[in-house]
Amino acid sequence: MRYNGLAHSVGKKTMGHKILVVDDDSNTAKLVKLYLQKEGHTVLVASDGVEGLKIAREAKPDLLVLDLMMPRMDGIEVCRTLRQESDVAIIMLTARTTDEDKLKGLDIGADDYVTKPFSPGELAARVRAILRRLPGERGPDELRRGDLVLDFRRRDVFRNGQSLGLTRAEFRLLGVMAMQPGTVLSRDQLIEKALGHDFDGFERTVDAHIRNMRRKIEPDPAHPHYVKTVYGAGYSFAEET
Repeated sequence: MRYNGLAHSVGKKTMGHKILVVDDDSNTAKLVKLYLQKEGHTVLVASDGVEGLKIAREAKPDLLVLDLMMPRMDGIEVCRTLRQESDVAIIMLTARTTDEDKLKGLDIGADDYVTKPFSPGELAARVRAILRRLPGERGPDELRRGDLVLDFRRRDVFRNGQSLGLTRAEFRLLGVMAMQPGTVLSRDQLIEKALGHDFDGFERTVDAHIRNMRRKIEPDPAHPHYVKTVYGAGYSFAEET
């Protein structure tokens, strides 16, 4: 069955968020929609990337659950296009099993990924975790570290007046570390403080976000000046910048 998205939104008004599920597997889409509706969200559904991109632009959802492999336009292209236009939260769904494939979506700005087959309850928990962070970043209006300026109002990082283009997850991780220079934070602490997840299994997600962040903020990502790896312990922001 093909969905037209807006026509299939929840009829009654809820106190939840607006979520768009983009997946060409109708059974998966229906199951995810059912679970998210039970959480009180308005859920729109699209059956391919072209339709999903159209609905995302028209309906402006708070979050996308986006399948990686789809006809006409895959999830990577949808994510890449939306990241040029908006800061909408995105969770990628992938049936691929290698780390490179699973983390590919994070490289272009997705907030998280879930590997198929997945538990709908786990996906709903990840959605809750990300939505908790949407109202705004907590922190000072502005924070200066070396030649970096962290603007918490705009959720952006600048060097010499130029935006470095961090994703929401990258900014949250950097902000948590930059407000505590010299403090070693474990991956679990970063997950809790920056990403908002309340369950295990996201260490690789943290590593991927930090790898991508370093490409943007570090003069030499292979020899990072700002975000240091403390082997066996976690990460820290340089005390002297």
